[in-house]
Amino acid sequence: MNDQTTIHCHPLRWVVMGVSGCGKSEIGRRLAHRLGLAYVEGDDDHPAANVAKMAAGTPLDDADRQDWLLILQARIRAARERGIGLVLSCSALKRRYRDLLREGDPALLFVHLDGARELIAARMQARGEHFMPLALLDSQLRDLEPPAPDENGLRLDIRHPPEQLIENIVQHFTTAVPKVTVALTPEPLSRLRERGAK
Repeated sequence: MNDQTTIHCHPLRWVVMGVSGCGKSEIGRRLAHRLGLAYVEGDDDHPAANVAKMAAGTPLDDADRQDWLLILQARIRAARERGIGLVLSCSALKRRYRDLLREGDPALLFVHLDGARELIAARMQARGEHFMPLALLDSQLRDLEPPAPDENGLRLDIRHPPEQLIENIVQHFTTAVPKVTVALTPEPLSRLRERGAK
């Protein structure tokens, strides 16, 4: 039996977005594996000054995020120019941040992981070592501008298990934008669980 399921899915560059603690890293990794695409952890591109500022409990402002977003934009543009797919996890909280990322690929797709503050706070407290303290959650929620109807986006409720969220993404965009064929591979859940979520 063939271990791949072929669907039609577009675009090929994706951003899994939301506030810290919503599960961007886990869902991003799972989606990338399911689609057979490269995965990029956006937090890894934060300059040391940004990481230190957040670790100290000080929210980033637009100027702090500018250079970081330009790095991510360059990654997206490079993937588009090479004609390859990419899944990137990035908070992308504001419309202006997403507009900057879209300059790298106008067809960029956003998957917004959304949930109640109490659930996200509990996840942040349970995840152990991470530079983002719980104290910054409220500032991120204040900054959050969910994708508007004119953006290429899908909102998902993080109360659902990761497996269901991935199926929702695949099913939604298979129906909504059937333009490019992508081979999907089964997801080795045990391997992904071992990696953990940021």
